[in-house]
Amino acid sequence: MGNPIEKLLWSIALPGFGQLLNRKYVKGLLFVFLEFLINGQSHFNQVIFLSFHGDISHAILQTNYHWLLFYPCLYFFAMWDAWKDAGGGRGRYSFLPFVSCAYMVTVGTIYSPRFTLFGLLLGPIWLPILSVIPGVLIGLAIKWGMDKAARQL
Repeated sequence: MGNPIEKLLWSIALPGFGQLLNRKYVKGLLFVFLEFLINGQSHFNQVIFLSFHGDISHAILQTNYHWLLFYPCLYFFAMWDAWKDAGGGRGRYSFLPFVSCAYMVTVGTIYSPRFTLFGLLLGPIWLPILSVIPGVLIGLAIKWGMDKAARQL
């Protein structure tokens, strides 16, 4: 099994690494392959580069949103799967923060070409990253509510 946090962090670095450390080789290689496929088809590395240099308008133009929309679900599922297989997430509804983040980051990606915050266009990297915060909070709130309801039964 090993340390679930270690596997989670490696999966954050690259989807599939956590699975490979968990000795789930087929699943790990599949996630790594999907990461490279989606990354390449969406032009994700170029979009990250442009975004970090503040060139949001060019980042938006470079983005293939049809491919990029697959990324949040792959990313958060791979994190949850690596963490769970390493022994984490044994509590009831522990998947909810991951699922909620996948939804919120996907929504952030959808609105990223037009959504502004205080007049600043955030684009396809910064808005989805900021969407993780409400994703975690919403997921934890739903988990807390469902845990509370289950205890009352």
